[in-house]
Amino acid sequence: MKLYRLGDVELRFAEIVWREAPIPSPDLVKICESELNWKKSTTYTVLRKLCQRGLFKNENTIVKVVMTREEYDAAIGSCFVEESFNNSLPAFIAAFMSGKKLTKKEADEIRRMIDSYEEK
Repeated sequence: MKLYRLGDVELRFAEIVWREAPIPSPDLVKICESELNWKKSTTYTVLRKLCQRGLFKNENTIVKVVMTREEYDAAIGSCFVEESFNNSLPAFIAAFMSGKKLTKKEADEIRRMIDSYEEK
């Protein structure tokens, strides 16, 4: 599946689904009407689009998550590093940290993360 970056409106909708799923689609329509001021047709159009993109599925009127918010964020981050920094995590970190200082607590936390992900 090719990763699809969500637009602002799609992301607001996706956040509702991630928060509420699994949810009956009629209930989702009511929430979107209340929170986004959407009509029923708009909710179903955006839902169908994001189901086609592989983020959610709507089976027997129950909307379920296929890709969690965390999985989506990780995929977007990976694409960004790949596209903008030639897939070099050190180059990304160097650019991100340019001119910044870490607190001891932040540095310790990052070291723990690196240790947990490092190949053994």
